[in-house]
Formats: sequence, structure tokens, C-alpha cells
Amino acid sequence: MPMLRPLDPAFPIERQLSTEASPIVLINLFTVDKIDEPALLTAWAHDAEFMKLQPGFISTQLHQAIGDSCAYLNYAIWETTAAFRAAFSHPEFQSRLSAYPSSAVAAPHLFQKIAVPGICVA
Repeated sequence: MPMLRPLDPAFPIERQLSTEASPIVLINLFTVDKIDEPALLTAWAHDAEFMKLQPGFISTQLHQAIGDSCAYLNYAIWETTAAFRAAFSHPEFQSRLSAYPSSAVAAPHLFQKIAVPGICVA
């Protein structure tokens, strides 16, 4: 199971799950020892297969850091916090977390798009 480390210690994922918003974006930054990268990728793909079947799932994309970094970034879009919360807390998903290598550290955080005039829309 990956160790969870909040991106924002003042508002960790456990607190975010009780906040209703839609749509939401999950950003999950993973770090792992170099030797464990294949195991991380296998575990993530297994999780993604489960998540893709859950109500409210829209999309996901995994990114690998460039160079010699052992960091990965998962970007997933969900219709609502409630949909993500249901999938994240599902017993089957929780049981899959044990497949992650012991060196894996995950830093999940939920975001919502905002509008910045002249730059981007919400």
C-alpha cells in the first residue's frame, strides 16, 4: 500500500472527500524507488481499470517525470466528489492498494477548474 502524503497538510484528501464539488480533478503525485517503477505501473493500471468502470468516472492520464526522476503524476477527472468518494472508498479498490510497492508514496489532492478572465474558463 502506498504511503499517503497530503499535498496540503491543512486539508488532506480525507477532508476533501466530504466537500461536494463538480466536476473535480484528482491530481495524484507518486514517487517510488527506481527498482519499484514496474510494480507501480502495474498496480496503477490495475486500479485504473477498476476506476474506469465506476459511475462518474470521466478520464485519467498517467504522466512520467522526465529525466532520472522516479515521479509520476496521475490526472483523473470525475463528475462529482461523491462519485470519486464512492469509488475511492469501495472495498475492492481499497484491497487493490496492497499491490503498490512499499517504496511508493502517493500525494492525492482534489481540484476544481476556475475561470481566469482572458486566460481560461471554468
